[in-house]
Amino acid sequence: MVGLLIQLLLSYLLIYWAEKGNLSVLGLKPNQARIADLLLYTCIAGCCSSITFLLRMLFANESWILNPSLDWQLFINGAWYNIKSVLYEELIFRGVIFYILIKKLGGTKAILISATAFGIYHWFTYQVFNDPVKMIWIFLITFSAGFIYALGYYKTKSLYAPIGMHFGWNFVQSFIFSAGNTGQGMLIEKLPAPQVQVSYLVYYSITFLHLFLFISVFAIIFYNKKRYIR
Repeated sequence: MVGLLIQLLLSYLLIYWAEKGNLSVLGLKPNQARIADLLLYTCIAGCCSSITFLLRMLFANESWILNPSLDWQLFINGAWYNIKSVLYEELIFRGVIFYILIKKLGGTKAILISATAFGIYHWFTYQVFNDPVKMIWIFLITFSAGFIYALGYYKTKSLYAPIGMHFGWNFVQSFIFSAGNTGQGMLIEKLPAPQVQVSYLVYYSITFLHLFLFISVFAIIFYNKKRYIR
């Protein structure tokens, strides 16, 4: 929590230094439209994120069971961890610096810079510098996600949009299906996992479809959304 407060303070100092502005440029003041965006985008991102697990259950005969250790404390801890990590990354990559880049360079260049930085950042979080293939794969995934998150802020002028998308995706992956690095969450895979051969079509669908739908759905939403709706 202290880290987030420090980020907000530094963000305030930066925007005040740059244009005598304040944190209102982040669009964090709640209103009906922003709350609606937050809830809707969280749900859509969560649904897209879950598709890979549903396909694995359908075609690879994998199954997940309710974690016997699940309680309210575990749920709250999992939700809070994801909220903190999402806010931390959003304040860095779609925060005041991104706002200043939009003003100085325009939307397209700012979005590309933000997405590229987001992709490179995940090389460090995943520690994949010794594996060029993983570096490329992780960069493409996180660049694509970062592009959509940045587009969400650009079109709505509010961090509620990228926060909702980012949290919905991460929470389903890392907590609902326990696929992150934070330990067991709500559902855990039933072991031993079955060994099943699937076609290339099924394999690539399991691997890519959830990401493709995430990018496509939100690209359509934001393409048709008037910029800077409050």
